[in-house]
Amino acid sequence: MEAYKTCIKKDDKVKIIAGKDNGKIGKVLSVIRKDNRVIVENVNIVKRHVKPNAQNRQGGIIDKEAPIHLSNVMLMCNHCMSAMKAKMRILDDGKKVRMCGKCNELIDG
Repeated sequence: MEAYKTCIKKDDKVKIIAGKDNGKIGKVLSVIRKDNRVIVENVNIVKRHVKPNAQNRQGGIIDKEAPIHLSNVMLMCNHCMSAMKAKMRILDDGKKVRMCGKCNELIDG
C-alpha cells in the first residue's frame, strides 16, 4: 500500500464522513502515514481483552480508539465550523500554510 499526501496533522479537528461514527467530530491523536490512517479521540471505539501486566495489574476488557482510513475523515475549519478541503498557500516569507477552501481563513500560521 502506498502512502499518499494528506493535509491532516496531529491535534487537528476532523469530522467523520463514513462508517459507524458518521457525523462525529474529534481531535486527531496520531497519524499513521504508511497505512493512510488516523486515530481520532472518542471515535471508532473497540474493546480489547488485555492480560494483566505492569501498567494494568488486573487486566480485563478495555475500550480504546482504533485507526480510521484517511478517506473517511475531513478537516474542520475553526472559523466557519464546517468540513472542508484544505488549500495550500505559500506566504511571502516562503512558509507553506493550509487554508480553508470555503472561507479562505488560515488553519495554521
